[in-house]
Amino acid sequence: MPSRESYVVRRGKKQTGRRAEKEASQKGSLFTAALMPAPSKPTSPASTFWQPIRSFALSQLTSLVRRATLRESDLAPKYEKVHNFKVHTFRGPHWCEYCANFMWGLIAQGVKCADCGLNVHKQCSKVVPNDCQPDLRHVKKVYSCDLTTLVKAHNTKRPMVVDMCIQEIEARGLQSEGLYRISGFSELIEDVKLAFDRDGEKADISSSAYEDINIITGALKLYFRELPIPIITYDAYPRFIEAAKITDAEKRLESIHEALKLLPPAHCESLRYLMAHLKRVTQCEKENLMSSENLGIVFGPTLMRAPDLDAMTALNDIRYQRLVVETLITNEDVLF
Repeated sequence: MPSRESYVVRRGKKQTGRRAEKEASQKGSLFTAALMPAPSKPTSPASTFWQPIRSFALSQLTSLVRRATLRESDLAPKYEKVHNFKVHTFRGPHWCEYCANFMWGLIAQGVKCADCGLNVHKQCSKVVPNDCQPDLRHVKKVYSCDLTTLVKAHNTKRPMVVDMCIQEIEARGLQSEGLYRISGFSELIEDVKLAFDRDGEKADISSSAYEDINIITGALKLYFRELPIPIITYDAYPRFIEAAKITDAEKRLESIHEALKLLPPAHCESLRYLMAHLKRVTQCEKENLMSSENLGIVFGPTLMRAPDLDAMTALNDIRYQRLVVETLITNEDVLF
């Protein structure tokens, strides 16, 4: 026969369970009431009480929906970029946007960022953070524009030229014999360049506008050649050349992997995308006759430029440039 103590314990558990169910029911009704639309009747004390809770709940749901529907461009990485300051003569009174002090003088009172328009003293420009946010009003062209400046101005992961040209090439040109090796007409390649500078992402590079795929490949190579800072930057260039000189394949791969870490994020992402594309080109080698070695010969001098080296040294570096690009293509899935 159960004891009085066990009966008390069971009764206590039942009461605790009922209390928990009641509290849960109350919380559920609170949340339901919070999400219910406001009554059309005159405002009462109860509706006044629920209004802040309802507004908060709806704002949270709206935030969740907004985050869930973000486009890829909105998720673009926040690349760091230094300001492109140039000496500037301001008309009328101007104040430094960093220290908030007046800019004295009649000419060359300070410097102005050519990419975002920030106005500061010359001495203040040395301590301004690397937080340049390029404005499309100042970035007026696509070709010959700094790569990081372009992607920040358009809020994209990679330059539009790279994305659009590669997508067009893969849609209709992967099996074209001599892809990237055969050049298109230079006048038409200049037309593509002008179209990007004028129309940006609205430029028409479809087959109806340029039937020859070699014009699109030429425009892509021209973009990389005209970068003021190569995609493999001047600072990282020596490390890549040193890595290419290593005879042991495994150690060379490891050294190139370390050299990639020296590239700015926008450069590294664009290089990764290009190498993945070139690897897909090599998978159609039977049709286009373009191996990783052949593509290395084409893209070596395009992606890498020697920083202020004499002609003989630059000439000797060509074979190492080819080897770097060939290694990047072959081991794209490992290096990036």
